[in-house]
Amino acid sequence: MQSSRPPRRALLILDMQEGLFNGPEEPYDRERILANVKLLIANARNAQAPIFAVRHTGPAGSPIEPGSPLTRLLADMELDPSIDRLFDKTRPNAFAGTGLTVWLKDAAIDELVIAGMKTEYCVDTTCRAAADMGFHPVLIADAHTCMDTPVLPAKSIIEHHNKTLGAAFATLICSTDCEF
Repeated sequence: MQSSRPPRRALLILDMQEGLFNGPEEPYDRERILANVKLLIANARNAQAPIFAVRHTGPAGSPIEPGSPLTRLLADMELDPSIDRLFDKTRPNAFAGTGLTVWLKDAAIDELVIAGMKTEYCVDTTCRAAADMGFHPVLIADAHTCMDTPVLPAKSIIEHHNKTLGAAFATLICSTDCEF
């Protein structure tokens, strides 16, 4: 028997951290992406939807070891550790080796709104994994980014992933159309 309640959404922000966002390689359209992520945070807060923000970390002694300045989430997002779930991951999949699945199930989440960095790694992998874990991924087309590569410019990477993920793996919407 299916539930009659509307789907419950949570926001998941991937790797919007100092070492990636403000590192030596500039993310594509960085100011617009940050503004859109901040809009999502504000909308989630207004709806009292859970917010999860994850940092990508490496082993002890690496530049991105847990607690390193490079792993700090962007202060401009104004995340609040007293109400938001901030956590670390070591793999592109935000579910692997973290408590994310349990936290989402405990909060009765059906749909996971996904934004952040990097499009071709953690955004892609987490979108695909969310569906495998039983959560419907909602990818925010204008709130994820990456950097140019030797093979493709970031804009093309983002467009490709929006088309691919939006066609088969996630609902694709823009930040201004996302409701919680």
